[in-house]
Amino acid sequence: MTRRPGSRTRVQVHVVAGDAVRRRADELATEEPLEIRLVASGAATVPGAASGAATHKTVAVTMRTPGHDFELAAGFLFTEGIVPSGAAIRRMTYCVDPGVDAAQQYNIVNVELARSALPDLPALERHFFTSSACGVCGKASLEAMRMRGSGPAAPGPAVPAHVLAMLPERLQAAQGIFQATGGLHAAALFDASGELIALREDVGRHNALDKLIGWAVLNGRAPLRDHLVMVSGRASFELLQKTLAAQAPIFCAVSAPSSLAVQVATEFGMTLIGFLRGGRFNVYAGVERIQTAVGASRV
Repeated sequence: MTRRPGSRTRVQVHVVAGDAVRRRADELATEEPLEIRLVASGAATVPGAASGAATHKTVAVTMRTPGHDFELAAGFLFTEGIVPSGAAIRRMTYCVDPGVDAAQQYNIVNVELARSALPDLPALERHFFTSSACGVCGKASLEAMRMRGSGPAAPGPAVPAHVLAMLPERLQAAQGIFQATGGLHAAALFDASGELIALREDVGRHNALDKLIGWAVLNGRAPLRDHLVMVSGRASFELLQKTLAAQAPIFCAVSAPSSLAVQVATEFGMTLIGFLRGGRFNVYAGVERIQTAVGASRV
């Protein structure tokens, strides 16, 4: 089997400063495709398949930074409503099929589902193809969320404003790969006191959040009703949808939200915070969960 791809790739660059040119080594964030396959085996039956025959169905191909691939697969399947919990996943493995190019074996994850969780595989042929930039195509609508039965956010905690102001520094301090490459998004999970619970990085902001949620799903930490999610970039519809699926009621972003992200937060009762940096932030929805220092009362 080929060597597992790392999260960093070393390259040679020419640095130009004025009229001077020098050559040096640099590190980049690795970007590789990941194919997520659902696998049914043994007694599982799939329409059109022979009884007892092993089957698989590709549900996503995403460009990601290698690392935490099983969490990425679990988070994607959970936030897209394909699996209801970590218990629905029997096991996950990299592909070792003899017919697969050895260079790609660590770029394919097989997810074997429990018998009771086996979905209607042909129905998944729609459009589960993603990139590091665009997220899941065709899902960006509030109507799609309503049809999937997305409910309102949990009441969640009331968080002091000064705690929120500390989160960007704590997130940045934990971004190990970003500090080496300067080219990754981060998604972090905090508790109501501002303690960092987990952080994941990826070239794709959606992948970073899927990895984070996948960590929670596989470790029995979901739903995230008493937690905050924070991302290093902007707040988009897809990120709000994934956070709501994990039932985290508070979403924070270093940068701006999109208009549809604000609509999602407003309609589903989430707290959405943007431009969280420099000790200040904007609250676009759900201000009732924010506490001020004056009498420790909600604003």
